Amino acid sequence: MFKPEPLNLPPYPFKLTKKDDQLFIFDELRKKDLVLTPEEWVRQHFIQYLILHKKYPKSLIKVEGGLKLNKLQKRTDILVFSSRGKADVLIECKASSVKIDQKVFDQIARYNMIHKVNYLAVTNGQQHYYCKIDYESNSYFFISELPAYQSV
Repeated sequence: MFKPEPLNLPPYPFKLTKKDDQLFIFDELRKKDLVLTPEEWVRQHFIQYLILHKKYPKSLIKVEGGLKLNKLQKRTDILVFSSRGKADVLIECKASSVKIDQKVFDQIARYNMIHKVNYLAVTNGQQHYYCKIDYESNSYFFISELPAYQSV
C-alpha cells in the first residue's frame, strides 16, 4: 500500500479512506474515491494547487481525458481550459520516484500536437517544469511558474 509523502507543493486536507487494506483519495472534480497511487497523489496535489493558488475554476479543469494519437488511445493527466472553452494548459503528472527526463517532455509534446495549448507543465511533485509555447516562432521557452487564471 502506498504511503503518502510530502511533496514540493502546499499540503492539502485530502479525504483519505482505507478499504480492504487499500488507501483511497477523494477526487473532488470527479466526485469519487480513487485508489491512491504515487501518481494520483501528485495529480491531486497539483489539482488543488491550480484551484487554490492559481485560482483556476474547477469547471475548467478536466482530469484524465482521453485523446487519440496516431490511432492509439492515450490519456492526458490534467487539461485546463480558458473561459472561452479552448484548451490552455496541459499538465503531465508522474510519481515522485519518476525522474523528469526527455521521455516525459517528449510525451507531453506528443499530446500537445493534439491539444495545441499555450502552456505545458510537467511535475513529479518534487520538481515542476513549465513552458510557454510560441506558435508564431514554432518554439517554446521555460517559465518559472504557471500564470494565474485570467478570465479572458
